[in-house]
Amino acid sequence: MEDISLTTPQAAPEEVPFDTGLRPQTLSDYIGQDIIKDTLKVFIEASKGRSDAMEHVLLSGPPGLGKTTLAHIIAHERGVGIRVTSGPAIERAGDLAAILTNLTEGDVLFIDEIHRINKSIVEALYPAMEDCALDIVLGKGPSAEKILHRSAGILGVDLHPEAAGIVASRSRATPRIANRLLKRVRDFAQVKSDGIVTVPLAKEALAALGIDEHGLDQLDRRILETIIDKFKGGPVGVGTIAAALSEETETIEEVYEPFLMQKGFLQRTSRGRIATPRAYEHLGFDVPKEQE
Repeated sequence: MEDISLTTPQAAPEEVPFDTGLRPQTLSDYIGQDIIKDTLKVFIEASKGRSDAMEHVLLSGPPGLGKTTLAHIIAHERGVGIRVTSGPAIERAGDLAAILTNLTEGDVLFIDEIHRINKSIVEALYPAMEDCALDIVLGKGPSAEKILHRSAGILGVDLHPEAAGIVASRSRATPRIANRLLKRVRDFAQVKSDGIVTVPLAKEALAALGIDEHGLDQLDRRILETIIDKFKGGPVGVGTIAAALSEETETIEEVYEPFLMQKGFLQRTSRGRIATPRAYEHLGFDVPKEQE
């Protein structure tokens, strides 16, 4: 039997029924995380208003903080069922197919520990999540906006050209991300702006999503803040950064570091990772004299 101490975040088997009884059923009953709740409320109301499925949601953080609870709340608020599984439990593409084909229209599928899912399963999951998406690099200027305008036409979104430029500039030069951001911005437009995506609305929606003017999200900024604040700007090993953030080393190396390096916020050296003066300035820190 696994040894579960008082301060171990994982649930012991005997705690599961008790935890389920304590679990809040609505956003109003969920204590804390007000920003996340407000953003989720917009997405839930928008999807219900369209009688459409809600966009994909990624809930991250250490065990015991309420990710599973929020997944159940989303299903309850939308009035649909929920199917719960975990990344390690999906061993073959056939397992994934069985789960998906047994879902009722509108149901929520919650995959716990998705970071531990097999890479071959990920390749099967992508087409299911993002139908007919292409992993190509967005061009700059008009070509990037052209992709978004095409998607906006398909989605029935009234997208101002200047607003399309803002969304494109924060999409990490990836069409899938651009389309994903467009869908989220559409939700804000539907609830707060009569369905019209203007420049102020796009900026408000992206700010609520934690996407800044350089396209950095919350974890991007946490990585840089950790290097600067906890490790004096580096050099520091990626494993140490991952441990400090309770994130997977592979996730930081493969997903976040390349973009931060491309944007000039991070340097990768033989001694470890170093935050650049550009990172200090962007996050509001004073640049050390040796960095200047």
